[in-house]
Amino acid sequence: MSGNLEYNRYEKARILGARSLQLAYGAPALIDSDQSEPILIAAEEYDAGVLPFTVRREGK
Repeated sequence: MSGNLEYNRYEKARILGARSLQLAYGAPALIDSDQSEPILIAAEEYDAGVLPFTVRREGK
């Protein structure tokens, strides 16, 4: 996450799902992890704030 941006649970689920799919297809992990499951690695990356995803919100 960059700055003070807070993601809601749907955005977080979409980010984790997209990143875990990338990892499952062979993308390199952005952090060192003892985990072997792509979703768990993606969650660690999310918590570390290293994922380069942008969420565009329309409306409001």
